[in-house]
Amino acid sequence: MLLEQFPQEIRERMIPKTRDDLTYRCLGCEAGYDLSRLLYTCPSCGSLLMLVDTGFDKLKETPGKKWQRLFDSRRMLNVPALKGVYLFHELIGPHLPLEHIVYLGEGHTPVVRSNPALRHWAGTDIYFKNDGQNPSASFKDRGMASAISHLNHLIETGRVKKVLAVCASTGDTSAAAALYASYLGDKVASAVLLPEGKVTPQQLSQPLGAGAKVLMIPGVFDHAMKVVERLAQEYDVALLNSKNPWRIKGQESYSYEVAQQFDYALEGMAVVVPVGNAGNITAILTGFLSLFDLGIIKALPRVLAVQSHHADPVFRYYSNPPGKRVFEPVRVRPSVAQAAMIGNPVSMPRVIRLVEKYEDLAGEGAFAAVQVTEQEIMDSMLLADRSGHVACTQGGESLAGLKRAVDLGLVPAGEVAVLDSTAHHLKFVSFQEKYFEDSFEPEFEVVPKEELMNRPVPVRSKRAKRLPTEEDHLSGPELEDFVAATAQEVARILGIA
Repeated sequence: MLLEQFPQEIRERMIPKTRDDLTYRCLGCEAGYDLSRLLYTCPSCGSLLMLVDTGFDKLKETPGKKWQRLFDSRRMLNVPALKGVYLFHELIGPHLPLEHIVYLGEGHTPVVRSNPALRHWAGTDIYFKNDGQNPSASFKDRGMASAISHLNHLIETGRVKKVLAVCASTGDTSAAAALYASYLGDKVASAVLLPEGKVTPQQLSQPLGAGAKVLMIPGVFDHAMKVVERLAQEYDVALLNSKNPWRIKGQESYSYEVAQQFDYALEGMAVVVPVGNAGNITAILTGFLSLFDLGIIKALPRVLAVQSHHADPVFRYYSNPPGKRVFEPVRVRPSVAQAAMIGNPVSMPRVIRLVEKYEDLAGEGAFAAVQVTEQEIMDSMLLADRSGHVACTQGGESLAGLKRAVDLGLVPAGEVAVLDSTAHHLKFVSFQEKYFEDSFEPEFEVVPKEELMNRPVPVRSKRAKRLPTEEDHLSGPELEDFVAATAQEVARILGIA
């Protein structure tokens, strides 16, 4: 729709006005810093930074119902900068003029209700939110759109010059970072550090295709992360991991979209999230808290964090009672949920603070963490994909976590559950192949179930006098004989009467 086609009372808010009310706030000493610098940790004490909207209380002057109407109306507006996560401009990057926003088609991924068989298996109603339908095929595009848009703003306003953007990754972050950086052309160069041998071929191909410099680091993700953290401390580079608070800001859009897709009625809902570096769970908690504070939603949904038993520091922390919780990094083991194979999540301090606030407002049980096995992740991914979804291994992790939570009584039977499938199934087909071929290395602890395995069946009819080849396609009676004999063989294999 054209702007002039909207009612006057909503038209004046459709194109957002910029405001400079955001600031960096240290989680440790609470020092504040302006946005003109490339900062990720506090220069004074080294603690993580969060973005604080000092003008947030002014937003409360607008009633929640009016915010709903504004966001719903804005979805019909054909302005590219507002088509993605910046549809929620006032909540994500109110300082950004529209011409500095980088939009590549991210956000507004569909929620797909599961079929009756999968709902019956899980014991509750299920929707998958397919974030693999973002441009680089993962949820990381949400945060990258925010981080790169802010970086573009700094460049366009002359606060920084051409920069090198760096990130550590298990695959998805590198794909998103390289894609969005490439859109800015010569203004930004991109380098990604990957743990050698821990990234699927499909994921590796993405940053290479986008022209990033790809460096393979010995060890696991945590080692690569320590290297880029050192780079960000000692060199003038732009860090694009979730330690960058702009990444968190963009990923808050997941919560805003879930609310909008369910008409802002989130009572009796559980949102299930796989946890790796803890950036996404941070963003989702923050997003729901913002909506609740503004009166856009009247109830906070239950949030369920899921981790593999091969990488479960968050689960271990929350498995203890509140007075006895001490966070300790873990040594990760190989996991099919590669994006979540992180033993020392950088956003854990943010999570701890947010969960306390969340439970204060929503009550005990509003947040929970569960642990699942590698076997359950693979079985659940295949079960979801056989039920019409495009779930990745992290999507399988979400489904397995929901099943575990229902069995434990953490999620009441019948509660609507929204499962975060963070990436596209095709990024992880190598694990599906291992399952179907029963070729998993022992350290994964995955034993394929016959009922979930699937293999191509070669068809060679012994009745056919000759078979076609690339050089000889057959013709006339020989072709007719081959077609008839092969059709009979196919019918026999499929059990067709």
